[in-house]
Amino acid sequence: MKGKMTDWIAVAGAVVLFVGLVLQFVRNEWAPYIYLAGAVMFAYVQVVASGYEGTDVVIRRLRRQQILGAMMLVFTGVVMLLWKRNEWIVCLTVSAILELYTAFRIPQEEAKKKKDD
Repeated sequence: MKGKMTDWIAVAGAVVLFVGLVLQFVRNEWAPYIYLAGAVMFAYVQVVASGYEGTDVVIRRLRRQQILGAMMLVFTGVVMLLWKRNEWIVCLTVSAILELYTAFRIPQEEAKKKKDD
């Protein structure tokens, strides 16, 4: 299921996730549900649709970190639902750092591997 459809799901998930975050900051009661819907869409693309079939150890490690970041995005939504305080911010920060790091490092490693081959 790779291709345009997964790109659309990822973008839509990111937008819905962001809308949920904005609503969470203004204390909307539906914010955790909206955020969680976006996080699940985004995590689905990260975990299921965009896999790595190669044998490069560095890229495999980065993919595991990316999947961990995606799962933490979903966990952030669960924390928003269960606790009405701000603990979710810590989980969101860690997941955002993992996602951002892997978003830059994976293409860099793939380009380096392609250059070496």
